[in-house]
Amino acid sequence: MDYVSALLPPVVMAVFFIGVIRVIVKTQGGTQKTKEDAAVDAALARAEGVQQSSTAKTDA
Repeated sequence: MDYVSALLPPVVMAVFFIGVIRVIVKTQGGTQKTKEDAAVDAALARAEGVQQSSTAKTDA
């Protein structure tokens, strides 16, 4: 019975990990995909704008 108690934690962790991966894969895309993509694009545009404005200030 020692082998059961030794194997139980890794098996439980593996099952949990597989479940997490399945949830991540299932939630990719769908109806929220365009909204999420737009949010990421807006954040990148803000970051680029801040970077360009800070570069312009240091060049002046």
